Amino acid sequence: MNLKWSTHGEGAPLLLLHGFTGTGDDWHQVFGRTPTGMTHLMPDLPGHGGSPSLAHFTFREAANLIREDLDDMGIRALPAIGMSGGAQALIHLATSQPDRINETILISTAPYFPQQARALMQAAGPEHQSQDAWADMRRTHGDDDQRIRTLFETARDFHKSYDDVNFTPPLLGRMRGPSLIVHGDSDPLYPVSCAVGLFEAIPDARLWIMPGQGHCPVFGANAGVFRATALDFLGGRAEVR
Repeated sequence: MNLKWSTHGEGAPLLLLHGFTGTGDDWHQVFGRTPTGMTHLMPDLPGHGGSPSLAHFTFREAANLIREDLDDMGIRALPAIGMSGGAQALIHLATSQPDRINETILISTAPYFPQQARALMQAAGPEHQSQDAWADMRRTHGDDDQRIRTLFETARDFHKSYDDVNFTPPLLGRMRGPSLIVHGDSDPLYPVSCAVGLFEAIPDARLWIMPGQGHCPVFGANAGVFRATALDFLGGRAEVR
């Protein structure tokens, strides 16, 4: 296996991809107790949590490693939920192998990095992080400060990347199965127009704009409504006990 995976539950598999600088365990804050009838497959993206680092992180290569691991598990097709950077890895996966992902939920993501995101990325380097931010990262990624520094540096350097996250309408048109696009209308990284662009380009897509919400609006008080909506979208195959 290329990555560190957490697996919970029994039944049909559901792939869950966390956001950049997060870990697979972030999904416990969203789903809480595992929905019955489903198996949550939660990898740590490369360089995150317990997964090995890449010499140069890209969401495309993260998708390649996930695909290889799914092959090793004998999983050929499954539904998936991706959040922020995890959603960008998921789009790579769903467009490179359209038959691999049969239902898709994309949270707080974009087909490209808009200028407002690039400006925030430039200020995301390790030298700009607070002591609290470093402490939070040590709790989830361990005490390897160089590893954490690399994550912050990678987040900063995304502002110079123009080819890894560059999903054109013809490419997005390769996605198969129904898709749900979830977006906060006050997202500081990605304006609503990014979500609308995904909605217009992805076949069989639905759009859920959450009013007054920012980036990744599926935690805390919003977790319950997101969980119920996501499970309903995924065909009601599971219920939360």
